Amino acid sequence: MTEIRIADWASERETLLAIRFAVFVHEQGVPAELEEDAEDAKALHLLALSPDRQAIGTGRLLANGHIGRMAVHRDWRGRGVGSALLHTLLAEARRAGLRTVFLNAQCTAEPFYRRFGFQPEGEVFEDAGIPHRRMVRVLEDG
Repeated sequence: MTEIRIADWASERETLLAIRFAVFVHEQGVPAELEEDAEDAKALHLLALSPDRQAIGTGRLLANGHIGRMAVHRDWRGRGVGSALLHTLLAEARRAGLRTVFLNAQCTAEPFYRRFGFQPEGEVFEDAGIPHRRMVRVLEDG
């Protein structure tokens, strides 16, 4: 069973960045300098661990409700890891008292986020050369 837990940026930065670099930089060609930003030190980060304790996924939540940096290692996609990460990020957003959350989804991931109640907002735009669309979800209580 996959474990999802809150990660400490200060002590687990390298682990979290290794996942993000594997997915965004190496697979998708995002420039390495775009993968870490000033928000990382302030964000709530999640880490997904495989049954044998390998780091396999991550995501973050900012205080303004922005969910981002969702990444799951290629070998673990389609096995519920991304869903578990997003479910936990939504629970943490509720716990923080947020009423809405938003993200900039890669267009290929829009159907995934729609399954969690996110609705597209605005036009498609490019970020790091990849088409994205802003998606928003109002959080219900509980």
